[in-house]
Amino acid sequence: MAIPRILVIAGSDSGGGAGIQADLKTIAMMGGHGMTAITAITAQNTLGVTVVELVSTAMVLAQIDAVVGDIGVDAVKIGMIGSADTAVAVAERLEAMPGVPVVFDPVMIATSGSVLADFATIAAFGRLIRLATVVTPNLPEMAALGGDPMALGTAVLVKGGHGDGDSIVDRLFMPDGSELRWEGARIETRYNHGTGCTLASAIAVGLGSGMTLPDAIGRARAYVRQALAAAPGLGAGHGPMGFLPETGD
Repeated sequence: MAIPRILVIAGSDSGGGAGIQADLKTIAMMGGHGMTAITAITAQNTLGVTVVELVSTAMVLAQIDAVVGDIGVDAVKIGMIGSADTAVAVAERLEAMPGVPVVFDPVMIATSGSVLADFATIAAFGRLIRLATVVTPNLPEMAALGGDPMALGTAVLVKGGHGDGDSIVDRLFMPDGSELRWEGARIETRYNHGTGCTLASAIAVGLGSGMTLPDAIGRARAYVRQALAAAPGLGAGHGPMGFLPETGD
């Protein structure tokens, strides 16, 4: 089977722990070919984000058109979208790509607490959500999206990492009303920067390879846990995970 081609539409993380950098590492380690449409450039490290500079909507679209027109796309992962205008324009591009799985990670706040999406941008998420194969909010993001995953009209993986307790429960709500759950022991570490980006990109690789959504999620969760365990211990704050080839354990 040909290598899955994964287009990532997201922001850049100068510290290499999250964003485009984490996406590309994850995709490569899981056997895919990553391509990018960068929406924003950030100056950040493990302690936080100091500067955010948005890429123009026209440039974001030009990046998408360049790779779609030549290399092709098997799945799309969306992270930090940058602006409301870019959210709407990206949705229009995706509408012209029917049948391509879309994983939308509605990035609003960085692990360090820095705000990465304003009110207008969050308000524009609706169109992207309707196009998504699956949306992957954490608990605070789910609350910001209204609190009811069944109201979003698509598959929603609510990540439980921000919850309390020694175990983490991730819940997949399907449009037909069914629900799947994954539970695992919490890995206590401050080296957890980029977990959401990594999970969403790993799901996209699975979907781009032809896996079912539940199977893609199970594989992606296992990879995130592997990456958390392999963290190299860098930085004084929320450090990056360790991106190693998938072991399958």
